[in-house]
Amino acid sequence: MAASQLYTKFARVWIPDPEEVWKSAELLKDYKPGDKVLLLHLEEGKDLEYRLDPKTKELPHLRNPDILVGENDLTALSYLHEPAVLHNLRVRFIDSKLIYTYCGIVLVAINPYEQLPIYGEDIINAYSGQNMGDMDPHIFAVAEEAYKQMARDERNQSIIVSGESGAGKTVSAKYAMRYFATVSGSASEANVEEKVLASNPIMESIGNAKTTRNDNSSRFGKYIEIGFDKRYRIIGANMRTYLLEKSRVVFQAEEERNYHIFYQLCASAKLPEFKILRLGNANHFHYTKQGGSPVIEGIDDAKEMAHTRQACTLLGISENYQMGIFRILAGILHLGNVGFTSRDSDSCAIPPKHEPLSIFCDLMGVNYEEMCHWLCHRKLATATETYIKPISKLQATNARDALAKHIYAKLFNWIVDHVNQALHSAVKQHSFIGVLDIYGFETFEINSFEQFCINYANEKLQQQFNLHVFKLEQEEYMKEQIPWTLIDFYDNQPCINLIESKLGILDLLDEECKMPKGTDDTWAQKLYNTHLNKCALFEKPRLSNKAFIIQHFADKVEYQCEGFLEKNKDTVFEEQIKVLKSSKFKMLPELFQDDEKAISPTSATSSGRTPLTRIPAKPTKGRPGQTAKEHKKTVGHQFRNSLHLLMETLNATTPHYVRCIKPNDFKFPFTFDEKRAVQQLRACGVLETIRISAAGFPSRWTYQEFFSRYRVLMKQKDVLSDRKQTCKNVLENLIPDKDKYQFGKTKIFFRAGQVAYLEKLRADKLRAACIRIQKTIRGWLQRKKYLRMRKAAITVQRYVRGYQARCYAKFLRRTKAATIIQKYWRMYVVHRKYKSKRAATIVLQSYLRGYLARNRYRKILRDHKAVIIQKWVRGWLARIHYKRSLHAVIYLQCCLRRMLAKRELKKLKIEARSVERYKKLHIGMENKIMQLQRKVDEQNKDYKCLMEKLTNLEGVYNSETEKLRSDLVRLQLSEEEAKIATGRVLSLQEEVAKLRKDLEQTRSEKKSIEERADRYKQETEQVVSTLKEENTLLKQEKEALNLLIVEQAKEMTETMEKKLVEETKQLELDLNDERLRYQNLLNEFSRLEERYDDLKEEMTVMLNVPKPGHKRTDSTHSSNESEYTFSTEIGETEDIPLRTEEPSEKKVPLDMSLFLKLQKRVTELEQEKQVMQDELDRKEEQVLRSKAKEEERPQIRGAELEYESLKRQELESENKKLKNELNELRKALSEKSAPEVTAPGAPAYRVLMEQLTSVSEELDVRKEEVLILRSQLVSQKEAIQPKDDKNTMTDATVLLEDVQKMKDKGEIAQAYIGLKETNRSSAMDYHELNEDGELWLVYEGLKQANRLLESQLQSQKRSYENEAEALRGEIQSLKEENNRQQQLLAQNLQLPPEARIEASLQHEITRLTNENLDLMEQLEKQDKTVRKLKKQLKVFAKKIGELEVGQMENISPGQIIDEPIRPVNIPRKEKDFQGMLEYKKEDEQKLVKNLILELKPRGVAVNLIPGLPAYILFMCVRHADYLNDDQKVRSLLTSTINSIKKVLKKRGDDFETVSFWLSNTCRFLHCLKQYSGEEGFMKHNTSRQNEHCLTNFDLAEYRQVLSDLAIQIYQQLVRVLENILQPMIVSGMLEHETIQGVSGVKPTGLRKRTSSIADEGTYTLDSILRQLSSFHSVMCQHGMDPELIKQVAKQMFYIVGAITLNNLLLRKDMCSWSKGMQIRYNVSQLEEWLRDKNLMNSGAKETLEPLIQAAQLLQVKKKTDDDAEAICSMCNALTTAQIVKVLNLYTPVNEFEERVSVSFIRTIQMRLRDRKDSPQLLMDAKHIFPVTFPFNPSSLALETIQIPASLGLGFISRV
Repeated sequence: MAASQLYTKFARVWIPDPEEVWKSAELLKDYKPGDKVLLLHLEEGKDLEYRLDPKTKELPHLRNPDILVGENDLTALSYLHEPAVLHNLRVRFIDSKLIYTYCGIVLVAINPYEQLPIYGEDIINAYSGQNMGDMDPHIFAVAEEAYKQMARDERNQSIIVSGESGAGKTVSAKYAMRYFATVSGSASEANVEEKVLASNPIMESIGNAKTTRNDNSSRFGKYIEIGFDKRYRIIGANMRTYLLEKSRVVFQAEEERNYHIFYQLCASAKLPEFKILRLGNANHFHYTKQGGSPVIEGIDDAKEMAHTRQACTLLGISENYQMGIFRILAGILHLGNVGFTSRDSDSCAIPPKHEPLSIFCDLMGVNYEEMCHWLCHRKLATATETYIKPISKLQATNARDALAKHIYAKLFNWIVDHVNQALHSAVKQHSFIGVLDIYGFETFEINSFEQFCINYANEKLQQQFNLHVFKLEQEEYMKEQIPWTLIDFYDNQPCINLIESKLGILDLLDEECKMPKGTDDTWAQKLYNTHLNKCALFEKPRLSNKAFIIQHFADKVEYQCEGFLEKNKDTVFEEQIKVLKSSKFKMLPELFQDDEKAISPTSATSSGRTPLTRIPAKPTKGRPGQTAKEHKKTVGHQFRNSLHLLMETLNATTPHYVRCIKPNDFKFPFTFDEKRAVQQLRACGVLETIRISAAGFPSRWTYQEFFSRYRVLMKQKDVLSDRKQTCKNVLENLIPDKDKYQFGKTKIFFRAGQVAYLEKLRADKLRAACIRIQKTIRGWLQRKKYLRMRKAAITVQRYVRGYQARCYAKFLRRTKAATIIQKYWRMYVVHRKYKSKRAATIVLQSYLRGYLARNRYRKILRDHKAVIIQKWVRGWLARIHYKRSLHAVIYLQCCLRRMLAKRELKKLKIEARSVERYKKLHIGMENKIMQLQRKVDEQNKDYKCLMEKLTNLEGVYNSETEKLRSDLVRLQLSEEEAKIATGRVLSLQEEVAKLRKDLEQTRSEKKSIEERADRYKQETEQVVSTLKEENTLLKQEKEALNLLIVEQAKEMTETMEKKLVEETKQLELDLNDERLRYQNLLNEFSRLEERYDDLKEEMTVMLNVPKPGHKRTDSTHSSNESEYTFSTEIGETEDIPLRTEEPSEKKVPLDMSLFLKLQKRVTELEQEKQVMQDELDRKEEQVLRSKAKEEERPQIRGAELEYESLKRQELESENKKLKNELNELRKALSEKSAPEVTAPGAPAYRVLMEQLTSVSEELDVRKEEVLILRSQLVSQKEAIQPKDDKNTMTDATVLLEDVQKMKDKGEIAQAYIGLKETNRSSAMDYHELNEDGELWLVYEGLKQANRLLESQLQSQKRSYENEAEALRGEIQSLKEENNRQQQLLAQNLQLPPEARIEASLQHEITRLTNENLDLMEQLEKQDKTVRKLKKQLKVFAKKIGELEVGQMENISPGQIIDEPIRPVNIPRKEKDFQGMLEYKKEDEQKLVKNLILELKPRGVAVNLIPGLPAYILFMCVRHADYLNDDQKVRSLLTSTINSIKKVLKKRGDDFETVSFWLSNTCRFLHCLKQYSGEEGFMKHNTSRQNEHCLTNFDLAEYRQVLSDLAIQIYQQLVRVLENILQPMIVSGMLEHETIQGVSGVKPTGLRKRTSSIADEGTYTLDSILRQLSSFHSVMCQHGMDPELIKQVAKQMFYIVGAITLNNLLLRKDMCSWSKGMQIRYNVSQLEEWLRDKNLMNSGAKETLEPLIQAAQLLQVKKKTDDDAEAICSMCNALTTAQIVKVLNLYTPVNEFEERVSVSFIRTIQMRLRDRKDSPQLLMDAKHIFPVTFPFNPSSLALETIQIPASLGLGFISRV
């Protein structure tokens, strides 16, 4: 279309700006062809005349509509150009806090410089299995796409992460690897993914460093291949590294650091194992202090060192090797401190005994003299001879640094090889995903060899990227069958040819390195001669002959030639390497082995490629042969080869691109620098992708989406049944130019800008419609408003006019009065003003005259002082002038004299050069030389004589010194002995003195005690008298207390009832928490059990020895032995096939660490399960007891209630008194010392006397009270007797608190028995009451209370002693076991790996067999005792009465587990059926097979009664119980449990099967409870059902096992329904338009988004409702408990709500007003379904509350502070993070909607900052609510059940 149609008034454009790169403006008038100037209005309010380029006449770029701003994919923008891309990224990054954006096939990642909560495991689960366009952009989406394409296309994948230093490449690569480790399904299996992730901290420590741009900059490139097996689980990995920056080891720029590992070592220097390294602070070493920034803020190097060591251990690098690595690194640091001193210009030396060098040699295990020599010398070899030449100080320093770099590079390669060994897998690799973390395009002020290699690599990657993008565009056009022309794109092949072709830059560099006298200058000249003026991409700088310029794809870069040759050669002296190779330290020579030997077998890739060994050193001299040739390879040659290998790998895979952008250079969080961003976008190829897309048809719509979006532009007659033809007709009318669009098979393709034009037409049409609607509605509203206002105005006028008339009259009266007042008041005011003005005028005059006089005086004074100053200044200036003149004269004289002296000197020099002068000077020199020669000879002779004398003297001196040393040692020993003796004498003297002092003190104390005894006698007499007086007072107080006791008793009963209710509520909450923990443990246990079975299957598969039936047997045995410790006959028979498999299992290369970890985890889980089970039982028993006691509490009235309450009150008062007296006694005893306590008159003595008198008085009072009570008791004796047996305790509620506080079951039992005995004894004495007996009864009650307290204390003491003894025994046994295990481990470690595995397995088998035998012996003993006890019980059963049975039941809940509940003596007729089924023991397997394994749930559910299998099994158990055959009971129950597990494992994905067996398991559990014989369950039965109770066995343990099994089945049911519902939820709840036409479809980019239009095969809300109804009907058919159905419904709705909300939070396109309406409608439909199924009280609706609030949040107003307050109060089920995320993601679908402002979001955050909620963004969709199985008794009589013939159970007979 014409430009005049687009560039109209108010159209918005982008214009260039030097500061902001691009600035937005608005046209003030329409553009007409031929205009040279555009009138623009800038956003800041200025007007601007924008001149068009007269040559190109290009118009400025148009802005996209606001509706397209902030899109997930840049290719979805209608106008594709640089400013649109930059603005879209800025809006997403700054306003929405979104760091990821798609650009076609590229993911653009902007570093936020802040930790974001978007990388948790919940986010990983949310992205797992999703299409790439369905979710918001994320690194996890790219990883998921790669993983999915690898599985779908059977093709290897690559993820290429590039960007500047500090842009976040390493972090992005780490997150991608973590995603693969989590999603691949191996996270809980073999720790492979942990090893892959553990390689990151190791490689970061040795390959990352702090730079000015990044605190954790990767100074090398790496390509990690993550290998997968056929099931697409991680099995291993392999790493290749590229171009390590070795120069950083020896030099760091300002504010930079060396590699992290050096600072981690220095920070950990104080560790005991590191003392041998002799390290210190980082500032102590030359190699770590040059940057001046040894510490990174927020990083603890010591902790990082611990993480590095932990990762090394995880990767199998032993402690010895780790210490070896640290020794080498410490040696490098010490080597950097080695200093050189210059002898002359050509030689240098190291100071003698140089400490850094000696430490280096000690650590490296090399000879000090050799290393010292070769650091200062080098060997030169010619054709005939070899010379050793000293080197200068500078050369020696460079050689030292080269050696340090070479050692570090070798160590780096060695670590990479060992990491690859640890990550290598023996399993064959099926496919891999490569993650390339490589440096981006670099340009600095000074660019050298490293930047050249980096930019060369980026040229190759950019070429591959361009070809791939072009290929994808071409494939899309061909797929849609539209005509396409060749798109012109930038081809950088000429630049690559310039670098790597024949006679290219690298070839010339390698050639110059081979020249003997090659230099950087000669190489530069060769470059100029070869390429200057011949290649357009090569240039020469104007002002330099040592640099060259290359035009790269991103920018021009100038490279300095200096250092290219040296870095390319990478020279190190061979003699120094030989010294290191001869080291005694074994690890050091390993680093310098030949390349062929150094490559480990695991470092090869799966395809047979050898990994890249980075930058090996090139020795100066090598032997001829293969190794010499390898060593002569330059760094550039090696880098080129490795790059070709990398490109081959990438071309053989499907690439995925991640471009990391650094938003600013100052590391400020969420700060966007447009200039830096544009530079990187140009360099990383994003804009090239945009250009390629814009050159073709960037906007693509399906016909259905186009029709839905632009239906408003069509008339009714245009709409046809064929959508494709409809779209064609409409487009021909809307866009006349047919070149602007193309029709494909399934899509319409648009040129750039056409979608914006269509959006403009759509917005205009909608705006016109809105205006028409508004016009009509506003007119109607105004008419209504006018009529209402007219009526109101007439009424108001009537009242106002009357009011005005009254006011006018009042006004006239007031006006007259006011006039009079004003007259007098004005006169008064004017008079007062005159007086004040006159007084002010006089004051002003006086102040002004004084001010003028003072000014005149100051002026005179200043003039006088100025004259004095002038006098002194003029004199000073005259003196200065004189001194300057004098200095100038002297200077002239000096110059003249110097000139004359120079002339005289010149003359003297001429004379001195003459020949005659030389002759005069040298006369006699020859004679002098001869004399000097003689003197030298004589001195030499004297020197030899002196040397001989010196040697003799040294020998004598040495012998004397040895003697003196021996004498000195002997004297020192004697001196030490003398010191020790003197010390002993002094200590003995001190002890004697102390003893004397103690003796004197004891004598004095004895005297004082005797004196005190006399005083005590006198005081006792006084105490007796006072006690008598107090006795009378106590009698009076007692009467008052009796009244208080009656009132307090009532209050106490009320408070106790309240406390009981509160405690029951708290217990229920605790019970739910414990239940959740317990069920989670069961889930973990079942998962480990399944994993154990899978490992067994994998072992059998690896052996390739198929054995039929072994898998089933193993799973049965594992499930039986691991979870339940039953030793049944089946368990014993299953032992045989297990043992037959042992020889085959020994051959498997089993991971012993994994095996031991799993075994340890299983034992821990079993222990935790047992502890949790005990605690759960205890709490449930407490709740049941409290409820039973509340129900059974007798309603005693009249005299009986008064008697019981009085008795309880008396006991409580007595108990309180006794406690108070006991406390007083303790206080009195603690106040004084022991001798004073028992003396008369002491406080304790007084307390005892008070107690005696009070007790005597109490006895008198009790006589009277008991006589009164006797009459009441005799009259109501008959009412009390039948209730004595039931209520042995007077009031259970009073003691409930004390019972709950007791921790031990023995404590509770002891207290219970003691109280029962007291009550029983008192009940027995009721018949013999007389006067004496009554007194004795009261006294006996006090004694019993005391005994109860004493018995409790003694029982606690005994229990603690028993526990301590048991713990000691356990500790001793554990020590012995530990010693035995350590011995075994030491023996195993000495064996080879295969023998070690066999020995460990053999040991484990013997241990298990021993434990099995011990358990069998214990079981046999218990069986014998049980049989013996049962026989005795049968004999005495008839003699036991009902009263005694009730008493036995009340002893303790835990003491009657194995006892019969009531005697079995049921008379029956022979022909009556008793509800039992009889079968033979050998038919048990057939029963299990027909009833469980081969049963089809659908037939049973339709044709037979619900729960029939459960009833049949229970009737079989009843018969075994009737026969008293415990083996048969155990065998049947264990077989049943294991068979159910087998069925669920085999058909665990079938909802009907899982639901069927959940229902039957619960029914079986209810039957065991209903017929257990326990009173709590029997009360729900009929009398006939109570006759069917079990008689011989208490199956409480099996009830618990079945309960655990039911929990596991329930969790499996939840997983099955989740797997079925999950694919439907997002499509049905979010994407499908239930209300058609409400939400429009926005334009999409290259990433295809799931359509919201319901096509065939897509899920809708009706699909979800139908599936829910199907679930409900199946559960009802299977007879599942109604309460359990409610819990399943609650769980289903939670899954629906959680998954919907999580996807909403991760999808920007779903956060709109219309989508909120769709969600609320969908939720209402779900609520309607709940009403139809009568499930509204199940709690399912409440689980949807977060989703409902999120939908409301999308629809409410979001502008003012009131709106913010309303949102905060409304969204109480959403977390702060979720609310802010929804507001950030809110996206208008139409132009009439407004975006949420940043200030409003800040307001919300401020209001919610005090809310304490979870920081987690997503809901836990995997959360399972704790399930309970409420007791649901069956009304079905067992004797009426008929067994159908279809079940094939003819071998069973009814009894």
